[in-house]
Amino acid sequence: MNPLFLQYPRCNTSKKAGKWLREHGIDVTSRDITIDNPTREELAEWIARSGLPLRKFFNTSGLKYKELNMKDRIKTATDDELVGLLASDGKLVKRPLLVLPDRVLVGFSEEEWARQLLK
Repeated sequence: MNPLFLQYPRCNTSKKAGKWLREHGIDVTSRDITIDNPTREELAEWIARSGLPLRKFFNTSGLKYKELNMKDRIKTATDDELVGLLASDGKLVKRPLLVLPDRVLVGFSEEEWARQLLK
């Protein structure tokens, strides 16, 4: 099964990551995160699999993050509330996400993706 590539087609970072994947012959199943937003269950699983803090899954530079005053809300909200917020709007989720059977890559770093995927 191909890795799941969650992206926003209008996002430059998502475009760059998609191009990198194609250039390296990595076939993925692509999903527009704003049309088919991750569910609470998916997010909970991916956050656990990633080994990263839940807060790393937020798109802190996005308009929705700022509009909802997430910088302050994130400090006091429970993990369950935060996962619910992520599941409510794909634009809150840091992108792209690359979901593999044994790990999840959050955001795009060419060096990190090369280290993780081109072994």
